[in-house]
Amino acid sequence: MENRVYNFAAGPSMLADEVLLAIKEELFNYHGSGMSVMEMSHRSKGYLEIFEKTKNGLKKLMNIPDDYEILFMHGGATGMFASIPLNLTKGKTADYIITGNFSKKAADEAKKYGDVHIAYDGKENNYTHIPDENELSFSADPAYIHLCANNTIYGTEWKSFPVNHKTTLIADMSSDILSKPVNVSDFGLIYAGAQKNMGIAGIAVAIIRKELIEEADVKVPSIMNYALELKHDSMLNTPATYPIYVLGKVVDWLEELGGLAEIEKRNIEKAKILYDYLDASKFYKSFAEKESRSLMNVTFSCGDPDLDAAFAAKAAENGLCNLKGHRLVGGLRASIYNAMPKAGVEKLIEFMDDFAREN
Repeated sequence: MENRVYNFAAGPSMLADEVLLAIKEELFNYHGSGMSVMEMSHRSKGYLEIFEKTKNGLKKLMNIPDDYEILFMHGGATGMFASIPLNLTKGKTADYIITGNFSKKAADEAKKYGDVHIAYDGKENNYTHIPDENELSFSADPAYIHLCANNTIYGTEWKSFPVNHKTTLIADMSSDILSKPVNVSDFGLIYAGAQKNMGIAGIAVAIIRKELIEEADVKVPSIMNYALELKHDSMLNTPATYPIYVLGKVVDWLEELGGLAEIEKRNIEKAKILYDYLDASKFYKSFAEKESRSLMNVTFSCGDPDLDAAFAAKAAENGLCNLKGHRLVGGLRASIYNAMPKAGVEKLIEFMDDFAREN
């Protein structure tokens, strides 16, 4: 599309052109209603059709079993950091695996509401590494085990999950959900903020095994109470109607592409050409260990903060935007979510090559 840049932001992130065009087509007049989806009552027949279509489409796309429920929650993933321990600890210890900033935030939030055991903390290796099973130390009988599937800031990602236990596994998949097939049955709860691979900011999607949804303590805020939200089908109050609608458009786009197996192939191809370039380069340094590298967030640097700043500024002038690394890591970061086309990665590599020769 004309005047579009390649947006490498970690989130909110770029949307596929096809999704934006579909939204544009319906922006002012959704299916002859004479109004935008943004203006619709969440109780109206037209919006309820959108709502159900989105839920059913996500269930099909992810192959979510019938013994799971889908909730659209307020507060993004950060809200889930609190609602999970409030709903699920039931007086027991909760185990947290810390592989980056957001898994640490989740653990710190959970400590406000009960006992937390840290099963692993990668702080000593600066979160460049995803642990093996033998590096994890679980408590005797935890209520659940929590991890972050992809670490947006540090550029690491779980390649396989610690499923050889009898405890409920919970995963924050905010930055890699819908990027590849996942066996939902391995998890008691999968959750994700929508603003990276699922659409726009405003909701957290929670996929929860039904048996975990029990009456919560009366002190749990109603808006965080899973049983209450399920009873009201995520409409205890007005839901974030437009983000849910956009999620439905993203689901449609992925189905048209061929589903999660097809988008995984594309994501692997994009990441491979970028990592291959980094590995062959003497100018750029990759942050994450090879075995732990993320397909979604590629972290690297020029080896000098001033050069990194110059790189990000000049890249933006060339239509390659938001490549500055997070303040906790520095350097540079290219977030290549589902919507980033291969052409965007190829243009980035071309720019990287030119920048390296000039410096």
